[in-house]
Amino acid sequence: MSEAAFKTRITDLLGIRYPVLCGGLLHLADANYVAAVVNAGAMGFISALTFSDPEQLRDEIRKCRDLTGGKPFGVNLYISARPDANDRLIPLMSVVREERVAVVETAGGSPANIVPLMKEAGIKVIHKVPAVRFALSAERAGVDAVILVGAEGGGHPGYMMVGTMVQGASGPQKLSIPVVLGGGIGHGSQLTAALAMGCEGILMGTRMLVSEEIRAHRDYKQRIVQGDGLDSLVVLTSFKNHHRVLHNETAEAVAELEQQGNRDYADYADLLSGSKARAAYASGDTREGLLDYGQSACFAGQVEPVAAILERFIAQADLALKRLTS
Repeated sequence: MSEAAFKTRITDLLGIRYPVLCGGLLHLADANYVAAVVNAGAMGFISALTFSDPEQLRDEIRKCRDLTGGKPFGVNLYISARPDANDRLIPLMSVVREERVAVVETAGGSPANIVPLMKEAGIKVIHKVPAVRFALSAERAGVDAVILVGAEGGGHPGYMMVGTMVQGASGPQKLSIPVVLGGGIGHGSQLTAALAMGCEGILMGTRMLVSEEIRAHRDYKQRIVQGDGLDSLVVLTSFKNHHRVLHNETAEAVAELEQQGNRDYADYADLLSGSKARAAYASGDTREGLLDYGQSACFAGQVEPVAAILERFIAQADLALKRLTS
């Protein structure tokens, strides 16, 4: 494989071998997982909100630094649309600044207030958005790159539900900063396609849930292996807070409340509790909890180390490139 073929502005920006980002997974993306991603030549992000105590995040950052031998890695910072909900984020951001991580992956609300704080500390900012219009705002706010996530992705694909192929072709035409494409990505040929459309890399989330290094019960991972990517459900559409999750009892209960026309968010509180998701990851019982789950689960055929997943992914990308050039 010619590494030069996969050299982009993203690999230069982040100092990585391959233009592959593995997004921050709440409750799951810890030092062990992120270090495995980084040591395999990609970029990973520790999920800051996984840690209730800022000092726990500091310890995790330092552990990751040891495991990677000082190679650059990132931290995910989720910005809530509710200002009061960001109180937890403030001390975590202070730790990120003090530890001077290489890059942060921001998502959710506008990064405008975070960008100058990170830039002062020499930290790069990549903002994740569900549509080009938000990417343009992020570019004006001064981020270094954007991640465009299509409707196929697990988690929050945005209320406009724009497909990944449309995002991938549209974004690079309208933005001057590097565009990373996410949403349903799990096969290396999609990296080659993304580069052909003008993107500078791809983002994977769901595909990596079957990694050996992911901190979750093996039964949970086996459920992902058994899935075909079609067994997801998009809920909270009535709140314009679209959330693609594994189709389970909790997701059905949320959908039922919406079908009844219930618009009182308080009535959803127990179902939306993060404690249910954490319990599912720990026990392997996937019947309860809103568990982020995208359509790229169809590519997750077995539980295996991060390095094996990424090695196969790059080999698939190289084969796709050879098909084009032959």
